[in-house]
Amino acid sequence: QVQLVESGGGLVQAGGSLRLSCVASGRTFSIYAMGWFRQAPGKDREFVAAVSWSRGTTYYADSVKGRFTISRDNAKITVYLQMNSLEPEDTALYYCAADNRWLARTPTEVSYWGQGTQVTVSS
Repeated sequence: QVQLVESGGGLVQAGGSLRLSCVASGRTFSIYAMGWFRQAPGKDREFVAAVSWSRGTTYYADSVKGRFTISRDNAKITVYLQMNSLEPEDTALYYCAADNRWLARTPTEVSYWGQGTQVTVSS
């Protein structure tokens, strides 16, 4: 199986930046795409961004487009999420995700999940 471990979350003021990391291990040869979801208290888990492992093709949710950037490091099997111009509305538990096909926007269709890393943006 695939194991995912996130890091980089924390507290930041509105307008600030954070960089999240996710390291994959185990059967990483099966990974086609990786990405990020987030879930705020009382809300559903929502798609944030995804990247294909081979070509580096990216896709973003409209809510983060222009502010967040996803990237990957093939040598280290690691995906990153650079978050700029953070807003209080970005406060959530951020989950790393992976799949052996293109990453689905619907969380229930995603194969592998990390444990989550908390991002809190103060006003």
